[in-house]
Amino acid sequence: MAHIDRIPSIPLIASDPYFSVWMPADDFTTVDTQHWAGFNKPIRVKLSANGETARLIGAGEGAAAKLESLEVLPTRTLFSESFSGVTVETCFATPAIPEDFDLLSMPVTLVTFRLSAETATDVTLTLTLSDKFCYHGEEKPRLFKSVYPLAGMNDAMLGKMRQTPLDHSGDLNTIDWGYLHLMSAANVEATDDGLTLSWSGSVSEPVEIRTLIAYDDIASINYFGVFANAWYRRNGATITDALTRCANEFTSILAACERTDARIVADASAISEDYRLIACAAWRQVFAAHKLIATPKGEMALLSKENNSNGCIGTVDVSYPSIPMFLKYCPELVNALSRPVLEFASMPVWTYDFAPHDVGRYPYATGQTYAARSRSNTLPGEIFPPYYLYPAGAGDYQDRLQMPVEESANMLIMLETAREYGADRALADQYRNLIDKWVRYLVEYGEDPGEQLCTDDFAGHLAHNVNLAAKAIVGVACYARLVNDPAWTEKAREMAKRLLAKIGTNGDTPLTLDGSGWSMKYNLLWDRVLNLGLFPEEFYANETRSYVKRVNKYGLPLDSRETYTKSDWICWCAAMADDREVRDALIAPIARMLRESRSRVPFTDWYDTRCGSCVQFRARSVQGGLFAPILALKK
Repeated sequence: MAHIDRIPSIPLIASDPYFSVWMPADDFTTVDTQHWAGFNKPIRVKLSANGETARLIGAGEGAAAKLESLEVLPTRTLFSESFSGVTVETCFATPAIPEDFDLLSMPVTLVTFRLSAETATDVTLTLTLSDKFCYHGEEKPRLFKSVYPLAGMNDAMLGKMRQTPLDHSGDLNTIDWGYLHLMSAANVEATDDGLTLSWSGSVSEPVEIRTLIAYDDIASINYFGVFANAWYRRNGATITDALTRCANEFTSILAACERTDARIVADASAISEDYRLIACAAWRQVFAAHKLIATPKGEMALLSKENNSNGCIGTVDVSYPSIPMFLKYCPELVNALSRPVLEFASMPVWTYDFAPHDVGRYPYATGQTYAARSRSNTLPGEIFPPYYLYPAGAGDYQDRLQMPVEESANMLIMLETAREYGADRALADQYRNLIDKWVRYLVEYGEDPGEQLCTDDFAGHLAHNVNLAAKAIVGVACYARLVNDPAWTEKAREMAKRLLAKIGTNGDTPLTLDGSGWSMKYNLLWDRVLNLGLFPEEFYANETRSYVKRVNKYGLPLDSRETYTKSDWICWCAAMADDREVRDALIAPIARMLRESRSRVPFTDWYDTRCGSCVQFRARSVQGGLFAPILALKK
């Protein structure tokens, strides 16, 4: 039997939060492709042979090709279908290649169709991209269309007649500006209904049809008042340059994708076959939940969108769980995640002695919106005011809704781990005044946090949170290494000793310092990975072993309050375990969720451990945390 990967939603296009299209089904002909937010963005492919026509991709009437194989790899989705004696092998490749930031930031997907037949057969293949790619909502605007030659191929483009870049902000929405491109040596056309590729010919020997699908967003991010573009455009390059490069280097880019896939698969397979599926399902999703831009200073910024949560941009406690993947494969991107936060925290409006939660709401990086008093007055799609311009003391934030210990520790951990894994330490040096302030906050308030929110804010406020206290202690230890000051190391160890006296080393550590409940202690991952020496080996052996008895069919619950979980945090806990049996027992249920969940959404990180259904959260960047077990292996 041919290999068929089963995951809830299959990645096809995965470039950035707006150019992200998935197939939410087990095959390719039951439903239409969708943007991660659930809006139909149809990609339809049809094959005609021997007087019959069948669908290869997309819903509709009539015959459908038979799915013969499906493999989801980190950068590529490969599938084979057959109809009327003809086999079509299709590859969607998004070059999420960590060694090439230019290529990584290009909103281009390479598509290959390889046709073969049992006997010589006249075949027609058509690919259509719906006009819905170009606008948000159901009301169809007037569209501009054009076809022109480029790099020895034909480029068809489509977009709204009236362009209003960055004209909305929010969570569950799609782009409403820019231009869709379809480029191929085959015939391409642009109509009011979309872009179409058509190829006809006799298939006696295998035939390969190559095409590029791209989206020019015109302007990517409002970065503190400046319309910033994708990283590859920093020296004046355009979407035309990106398409030309991808056309000219099609073969070598695919080869680079294959090398990346082989590396990730090898790393993941060293842990388990279940884990291989998890890593392959997560890779493109993580990159596609970000936009890699050049700041006005020409520096690199990686800005996440808090998908299916609140739409925030550059959320610190969303960046923090994602960093294991980046630390392992491209550590400079952790600095790129940190830079916008440091820049905003240095502005007059931010007078707090702790780190901010975010830098805006996507695609507006114009100042923290979480906890803003005006948030309740802002409707979906509307744009928050430019908080970065507010003077000191403007007082627009509700302090109770801040995450002081959470975000301050996150930033210190991110900066130190980036340095440890090879990123430029100059960024931390540049903002030494901020990190000095944040570590003092952790020492004063972190050891026994008051009633504060943490990254698991959906669970509500929690006083005396043990896991949050652990994060504060790790943050202090990371600061000590960052500034090379042993006195702070000793302070962190003293804090750890006092915490350990309260929670013990026998496992089943409590949720709160008063001894109630239990919870994952995922924040202690960095003690293990960085060898900080805060807690003894006995603690980790007993703690991770105690999780196993609490595992439900689809995973370990987050804590004793509910049966839901966070898949990223499970993998952090698995990475803390030296016992392979414990690690596998924690990881395997996540893979089971992928294979069996009826929630047809991109890889959710928040789901119920009893039934495997998504609670909320899909297509999020936090799934970079699923790579913690790889990171925990010896460097």
